[in-house]
Amino acid sequence: MTSVQDTPVQGLPASIALADSLDMTAAAPLAAALLAARGAPLNLDASAVRRVGAQCLQVLLAAQTAWSAEGLAFDVVDPSPEFSDGVALMGAASLCAPAVQD
Repeated sequence: MTSVQDTPVQGLPASIALADSLDMTAAAPLAAALLAARGAPLNLDASAVRRVGAQCLQVLLAAQTAWSAEGLAFDVVDPSPEFSDGVALMGAASLCAPAVQD
């Protein structure tokens, strides 16, 4: 299950802890959690992720694009080796790259 920090502190990024299995069944809850966090900088805690599927990767990449378009931070923090390897295998290693601030 994906969990969102209940009350983000003013000026600090919201935080979402990603589920351990980001498979097809996790895509809709992940999308809902991301939609709830729109409009503020966001940290995604990927430390517990053990499996990444293409559907959740697509949701994450779309969210990264949306946050970028709004000029907001969208950072994956503490990615597990499985998360890093999984997104790299699917050609999205940039998802784990630190954001460059202008």
